Amino acid sequence: MRKFTVFGLIILFAAFSAVSCGKAGAPKAGSAKAESMLNLLPKESRGVVMMDLHRILNTEFADKAIKDPKSAEKYQEFVKESGMDPQKDVYLVAVGIMAQMDGMKEPEPAIVANLRYNKDLLLAALKKQGKEMKEQTYGGVTLYTGNLEGAAGKPGCGAFLDDSNIVLGNEKTVKAVIDVFQKKADSVLKNAELAAVLKNTKKESMVWSAFFFPPEATKELAAKNPMLSALEGVTSLTLSFDYADKAFQAKIRTSGGDEKKNKGLADLLNGLKTLGAGAAAKDPNIADLLGRIEIGSGPDHVEISANVPEELINKLKATAEQKVKGIMQPQAEEKKEEKKD
Repeated sequence: MRKFTVFGLIILFAAFSAVSCGKAGAPKAGSAKAESMLNLLPKESRGVVMMDLHRILNTEFADKAIKDPKSAEKYQEFVKESGMDPQKDVYLVAVGIMAQMDGMKEPEPAIVANLRYNKDLLLAALKKQGKEMKEQTYGGVTLYTGNLEGAAGKPGCGAFLDDSNIVLGNEKTVKAVIDVFQKKADSVLKNAELAAVLKNTKKESMVWSAFFFPPEATKELAAKNPMLSALEGVTSLTLSFDYADKAFQAKIRTSGGDEKKNKGLADLLNGLKTLGAGAAAKDPNIADLLGRIEIGSGPDHVEISANVPEELINKLKATAEQKVKGIMQPQAEEKKEEKKD
């Protein structure tokens, strides 16, 4: 059997567990809203990322990519093996970035996915991968831990919360989500600092995120790298990404700091944008892209925004593919010559 895509492996990994006895309240497949998914993420989350995969995978742009001959075969193979069509069966995915739990040296994700799936097919597909999994029980929920291809050797953990929601991460983050699901611990909505940031996010976007930064975190970062001194005082970051009218819209906004430092950060980002002028001089498409990126600042924020037509993305993609082809073709010819010799 051919290898699954990274996306497929993630879904299969999280599915390899027993159905939990968790309490009701989690959203049914297809009915999830941002608020209901946030209610499943632990209070210890320092940041959250929300992805409406159902909308993303059903945009014209994604639909074309899925049906492209280069990817269609692998996509259909995944559907056949797993019994799940991502375009139809996967809905919201919420990620809590956790950095405040005992024993965690670096931020780790807790991922909760709302989807429709066939447990038996998913388990059978995972078993074909031949990966050894260890089983344990936590709060009446069966967890499976083990390694997957592409997981950089790190052990992962997954569990079913109910018939519509699965969780994956490492053992600590998965257990934390189960505690929230079973009403034994508070959700991220009880995190006062992050909840304040969440109020300013564009939750109707296909992808959005919100992060809170403790003052000591940005201070330490600025101390380690003088070039990032303008980040000192930044307390939060929000991001939104959308696709409408055959164009991609993105907005990134930092909050906090003071007017002088915010202007310094905006100047730094505009300086990096200017560095692309050399490439833009050779390629009008790059010049067009850079011209669509706007960077500005105010007394309490820095904002980056862009509106990029799909047509421009396709042009940039075609140019990149041509460059790769130009690099690979001579190498292929050299190998042929070596074989002849």
